[in-house]
Amino acid sequence: MSNLLNYPEILKKAKNELDTHIRQNFLVDELDIPKLPYLQSIVNETLRLHPAAPMLVPHLSSEYCTMGEYSVPQNTILLVNGWAIHQDPNLWSDPTHFKPERFEKESETSKLLSFGLGRRACPGANLAQRIVSLTLALLIQCFEWKRISMEEIDMTEGEGIIMPEESPLEAICQVCQSPTIKAIL
Repeated sequence: MSNLLNYPEILKKAKNELDTHIRQNFLVDELDIPKLPYLQSIVNETLRLHPAAPMLVPHLSSEYCTMGEYSVPQNTILLVNGWAIHQDPNLWSDPTHFKPERFEKESETSKLLSFGLGRRACPGANLAQRIVSLTLALLIQCFEWKRISMEEIDMTEGEGIIMPEESPLEAICQVCQSPTIKAIL
């Protein structure tokens, strides 16, 4: 929500996608999420910029291997900084800016490490992706959102294993005035 409030044009585009693809007088449902690619791009971009856990689960090399220019002996503990990879200008164009459109290309999603990769990937990744997408869709569909002031929301990251926002989000929301939402409520 913080990113969307800082980029109202992206919020408006997501709202238009919901209005276009969700049947009138119905709330968005989990089955609707595949019909909302821009919303999914917003979630992916948020996870790229602000991963839930910036350091991936440690791995142990089972045999000697080479990773790029590095030789990794057997039984080495590998710590992967997913946050740094998601900020790498060699992998991402303009890596520090919120641009959901970057995920409109199929290949971009494969570079995300938000939930790890391979056998050690988070087993709840699909559930988390669906729940976050559905929650965000409902928040956008049901409420009108605004910042409490003209200033952008401070995206400074705080300390901790999950890098929360340093300042909690404060925003104004009111029930959407669309006929669809009024009919449902």
